[in-house]
Amino acid sequence: MGVERRARESAAARYRPRRPSESVLYRCVQQHLETWLVKCRDGHDDEWSVPEHVGREFRRYLDCGILAHGFARARCGQCGHDFLIAFSCKGRGVCPSCNARRMVATAAHLTDHVLPALPVRQWVLAVPKRLRYFLQRDADLQGAALRLFLRAVESCLRAHSPGSGSAARLGAVAFIHRFGSSLNAHLHFHCVVIDGVFDATATGGITFRAATELDANAIADVQEAVRRRLLRAFARRGLLPGDDAHDMAHWEHSGGFSVDGSVRIAAADRAGRERLLRYCARPPFALDRLRELDPEHLLYASTKPGPGGTGPQILTPLQLLDRLAALVPPPRVHRHRYFGVLAPNAPLRAAVTALAPAAAPTPLPDPPAAEPAHRRAARYAWALLLARIYEVFPLVCARCGGEMRIIAFLTDPAAVRAILAHLGEPTAPPRIAPARGPPLWDLPDAGADHCHPHAQPAPEYEFDQRLAW
Repeated sequence: MGVERRARESAAARYRPRRPSESVLYRCVQQHLETWLVKCRDGHDDEWSVPEHVGREFRRYLDCGILAHGFARARCGQCGHDFLIAFSCKGRGVCPSCNARRMVATAAHLTDHVLPALPVRQWVLAVPKRLRYFLQRDADLQGAALRLFLRAVESCLRAHSPGSGSAARLGAVAFIHRFGSSLNAHLHFHCVVIDGVFDATATGGITFRAATELDANAIADVQEAVRRRLLRAFARRGLLPGDDAHDMAHWEHSGGFSVDGSVRIAAADRAGRERLLRYCARPPFALDRLRELDPEHLLYASTKPGPGGTGPQILTPLQLLDRLAALVPPPRVHRHRYFGVLAPNAPLRAAVTALAPAAAPTPLPDPPAAEPAHRRAARYAWALLLARIYEVFPLVCARCGGEMRIIAFLTDPAAVRAILAHLGEPTAPPRIAPARGPPLWDLPDAGADHCHPHAQPAPEYEFDQRLAW
């Protein structure tokens, strides 16, 4: 690729560093985090106290992408042009940028190094609220429910895969979603399952037996099997009275259980497989759906408006922090899990993953030197991930189209301030607002005249869904 052509392409699709401090979410956390923490510590919120990892995630987000905390310097070897790259927080629950990077890295790794070029199907399981309450708080119970679900899916695939035996195994990657589309706590499972089963051959190889087309009746049979077995498991653990389990097994309209297996990606559709994996690995929060109505009210748009869906949510900043804090995953908990022939200790795992296609070529300049083999399969460089999402390679000079490389990482406060002052950038991070008292309309003795027009009325009674269903 010539220099002129690279320059034209880089001019048409130029990488622009993000400005996190200008987003609605950053301003909300910056101005209200300390107030929210004090509110929880002082006992005004009786439902829960703030876990340490939640407060840590919010504070790390306020440092993410801020040049005043340090940066890397990239320089073009041809024309000498350079730019600064801010450090990221690598958070797991609050930061939209780091969540998006983790989503893309997970999908890219699974596409390139784990899933073979075979058809896959998405299986989704949702359970009634009464069971969801226990699953939300018990990691062991989540794992048991997920294994029960995938065993039912495996039985279905065996029955619809001609020539498969009783020892045939599925291959699946499961994602546990703890959130709904409206920032609500809604635990459910998304599983990307290879649409067929694997049999071991006598010579130590593998044979894939593709499943025939699954109709609505086959998926309904899986749903009924999961419903029956899961209710028995809850009753056996003492979480559900036997009479209630029996009644829930005979409720109409599936009794709140829902299994969907309608999404199928063909073997040759590599891009579709990666899009599905990104959807399954998506974060709980979408920044582009949040906008500010006024300094004290935010609107979070819904992806499912209209009849049968949820409308937009009007939240105060403290309510938004409450919702986000409840969705921050606990530390040292895996975001996705492998099952069947893809399980870590499965005898056939090496043979199956060896069928994974190599990384697709991209019409971009050559990337930096490759990482060692033991790290290349599990980690993607920052620049290559951006190129995979936006088709813009950030290490291409915007002036001449030449290749840029990172030449330094600067963390010394004096050097950081000197460079930022020379470039006209802020030399200090944004100031975090101190805790302050509640607005006038939140006070107990506030009259009706002080109500804000966007404020939602408080319910006339307190509803505890743990007791009433």
